[in-house]
This record gives sequence, C-alpha cells and structure tokens, in this order.
Amino acid sequence: MPKSWVVVPTCLPTIVRRCHRCGAERFRANGKFRVNAHHKLLDAWLLALCVVCGDTTKLTVFERINVRSVRRGLLDRLHHNDPSLAAELLQDPVVRRRNRIALDWDDAWRLDTGGPDDPENVPIDVVVRFAARIPVRPVRLIAEGLGLSRAEVERLVAEEDLTSAVHLGGKRSGDFAFTLRR
Repeated sequence: MPKSWVVVPTCLPTIVRRCHRCGAERFRANGKFRVNAHHKLLDAWLLALCVVCGDTTKLTVFERINVRSVRRGLLDRLHHNDPSLAAELLQDPVVRRRNRIALDWDDAWRLDTGGPDDPENVPIDVVVRFAARIPVRPVRLIAEGLGLSRAEVERLVAEEDLTSAVHLGGKRSGDFAFTLRR
C-alpha cells in the first residue's frame, strides 16, 4: 500500500512586488480586505504590507462590479476578513496576473510524511499530494521526506533506484508518486 505525504501551507506566501516607497521587493498579506461602494458598484482589495517600511499596497480582487453580481458568501467573507479567502485569492492566477505579482513560498509550507519510514521496508511507494498549489522541487521534497541529501536523491534517480512517472526535475505544484528501491 502506498504511503501518503502531503505538502501543506503553514502561512500565506510572501508577495513579490516592488514597494513604491522604499523599493523593497516583498510584501506580506495579513488577510485584511477593503471593500468600497460606489452606489451599486463595489471595489474590493486585499491589503498587504511591505516587509521593510510597512507601506500598504492594495491588490485588486474586483473593480466596479455590480453588487448583485457578487455572491453573498463572498461579500460576507470579505467583510469578515476571512484569512482562508486571502489564501484562495493569492493562489488565483487571474488575481496574480491582474496585480502583476508573484508568490514566494519559502518558509511557508511543510511536508507531512505521516511518521518515520522503516529503512528495511523497501521498496517504498509514496504518493505526494499538495493541499495548495505550492511550487516545490520534487527532489527537495523526497530528500526532506526520506531524510537524505538532495545529492543522494539525485544519485538514486540517476541509478534508477528512485523512479516516477513524472519528471523529477524542475518545480511541481501538482500531485505525483514515486517508488524507491534499494
């Protein structure tokens, strides 16, 4: 039976965007929203603070949209500063493209392996699942999960002792599986 690992976010990622005040490149979203009404039209922004000077930037969620076209639940979540909504919106490619931002996931995730592996119990079949679209190098995940160095994992891949149906180079943010034979 395959073992299941899960990549879980621990906090909101850092937003990569240039600060107009100090020139820093990083902002931290705190899950706060601003909603503004113009008669029957609404604007909504996710607020983020510069990590250096504390200046606030507004990331557009929507602009000049009719009140009736906004789902009731969404409007309630915006008014209550729902942190899970902030996480959803930061992962939305439309919101990222509209605001010209990128996300930095360093130190914002962890790998849950379900406990230590028994080194005598080989081959090991592992399914890696992502709770959010977090781009991570599979070699780094495997090294962390098995307690090996990345060089050792790359050697196992080269010797075909570690195999996967997906290419293990580059970054992935989708589920994959691998098998370790020693």
